[in-house]
Amino acid sequence: MDVRLTSEQRQLRDAAAKLAADLGPDSVPELSVTDRIERLEKAVDATGWRALRSDGASGVEVAIVAEEFGRGLVDVPFLGPVLADELCRHVRDEEPATIAVHDEAVDVRGFRRALTLHGQEVLAGRVAAAVPGADLTRHHAELSGPLEPLGSVPAGAAVRWQALALVVTCADLVGVSRGAHALACEYAKVREQYGAAIGSYQAVAHLLAEGLALIEGSVSVLRHAAWAVDELSPEEALRAARIAKIYTARAARTVCETAVQVHGGIGNTWDCLAHVYLRRALTSTELFPVRIEEISSGLS
Repeated sequence: MDVRLTSEQRQLRDAAAKLAADLGPDSVPELSVTDRIERLEKAVDATGWRALRSDGASGVEVAIVAEEFGRGLVDVPFLGPVLADELCRHVRDEEPATIAVHDEAVDVRGFRRALTLHGQEVLAGRVAAAVPGADLTRHHAELSGPLEPLGSVPAGAAVRWQALALVVTCADLVGVSRGAHALACEYAKVREQYGAAIGSYQAVAHLLAEGLALIEGSVSVLRHAAWAVDELSPEEALRAARIAKIYTARAARTVCETAVQVHGGIGNTWDCLAHVYLRRALTSTELFPVRIEEISSGLS
């Protein structure tokens, strides 16, 4: 396995990062700015990244975009549509859709249809009105009406889809960790106490250093799991993705909670963006959750 990104993958990463930086929310109030959301939606739709797998992209390339979108708190659908696209290419369905998990559609902003995988069978259902949730950047909704069968996928493809689903959520968790850590570092540079920036004190600096170490570990397990989606057997890919999910979920929670702590009192207020990262990390953790018993080697 070569962990280095190709020149094309680096260009994809840079393009996704620029889009997230230009049109992603820079503050909590910006989450409700309709004009920004509309421009972001048009930009993401124009890239065609929601159909990366149909266009022949690897799991690594899907993870690259998901990571940058998580870091920038991109609040238009990507995770749901890109996973639906992976199913669509097996059942030859071209109608726009997001994904549903346990009869609940996720990442539904602008979508009225969702696909779900039951065993090897792909089912489609209509999406009801979106309801508020813990994640302020992604909407969810119940499915309405009966589910319509669209076809089935081979057993190996179904397992690979599960691995890809875990990888995309892992990438989102890594991106969220990076965004929350950067937010905390910037605050630690400018917030002064006793005549010095709080980042100069070991109590804060050590917390941030530990967060960076957790992020680096998360990147490593994510890169391997993303590579495994296409390069290893379906069962090996799923196991790698499960290990990555456990590690990145635990790391993201620690990093995001640290970001809140570094901000001190303001970190517990609505106006601080740190809680938006934490909310997204917690919801990505619960999306396709993994238990430690599902992998053969224990993690502390």
